[in-house]
Amino acid sequence: MSSNTKFPDSPAKRPLRMIPILEIILLVLLLAVPLFVSDFLTIIITRMIILAMLAISFDLCWGYSGIMTFGQALFFGIAGYVVAMLANKAGVVQLPIVLIVGMLVGLISSFLIGWFLLLGKRRVEIIFVALGTLTASYAAERLVAGWTWVGAANGLSIFDFILIGSYELEPGVVFYYIAAAVLVTVYLASRYLVRSQLGLVLAGMRQNETRLAFFGYRIQLFKALVFSFAGMIAGLSGSLYAHHEGFIGPGSMGIALSTFIVLYGLFGGVGTLLGPIIGVIAIEGISFILSDQDALKSIWPIILGVILLVVVVYKPTGIMGFLISDRERIGTFGDPARPRRDLSANTGSSENDTA
Repeated sequence: MSSNTKFPDSPAKRPLRMIPILEIILLVLLLAVPLFVSDFLTIIITRMIILAMLAISFDLCWGYSGIMTFGQALFFGIAGYVVAMLANKAGVVQLPIVLIVGMLVGLISSFLIGWFLLLGKRRVEIIFVALGTLTASYAAERLVAGWTWVGAANGLSIFDFILIGSYELEPGVVFYYIAAAVLVTVYLASRYLVRSQLGLVLAGMRQNETRLAFFGYRIQLFKALVFSFAGMIAGLSGSLYAHHEGFIGPGSMGIALSTFIVLYGLFGGVGTLLGPIIGVIAIEGISFILSDQDALKSIWPIILGVILLVVVVYKPTGIMGFLISDRERIGTFGDPARPRRDLSANTGSSENDTA
């Protein structure tokens, strides 16, 4: 066999990968946005960045693990309420504490919900988890809406700004870059997770739970783990959101926000991590533009709904489906493939003998 033989999977034959290119483009835009927009738009985009973390938490559940959850807003809202109470009752507003508390609240609350919904003896159906998380989100929204101690329907306002040392962190450019740094950290951690061997197990669960269980994997346990990790990200997002907006209310853990989280993922493209980020930017950006037009103020939700319906129905892979192939969306797992050795090294002696 000639040493010049090329194999079909050689690097020269591999198609161009779009995801790394899109990651670099989004990172550059993330760094450059405050330099080219007003302070008002910087605050609006900061809100999108915080919601993007929430959308990533949904993508980890549905896009990578097959867990249809309508309750990510529940963990988002609970964390927001807890950090708001700490700020108002105890004066705890230091940034590291706010972030850690938000993560712990999201982790614990999602673990408790996951324990109830996922850690049973039998394999749970998608509809059971979807309705269970939806019911929990609705019940929590109604509870805080009637609970005077947490502000009832008026919610809770935060009057103290986050502190970094002795510096007061107000919504603006500095807050933007902190939120952007947190988003990048969340993205990298999630990317590492879904490209690890654990990510391979999650992909197997999404494709065929029965076959994976036959090999001895405890499906419910893996689902509870990723569900709890996603809840931790949602809690982190909620803690930042409460301080950025200076307010947290019942709607922050209710059905409406939970539904929007699903739309963020489906519109951008689940199973990609980048898709939910693009979905948040697209939906929130379109909403902002349409609602700002006097002629469209009364009908812009209908226009947005039609746009979402068309994309979700006719392009199930979302916006990312226009940019990347199905093969790249599914991806590879574990260590990068090592180049094959030249088989002539192993067949040289036999070839010489034949000659």
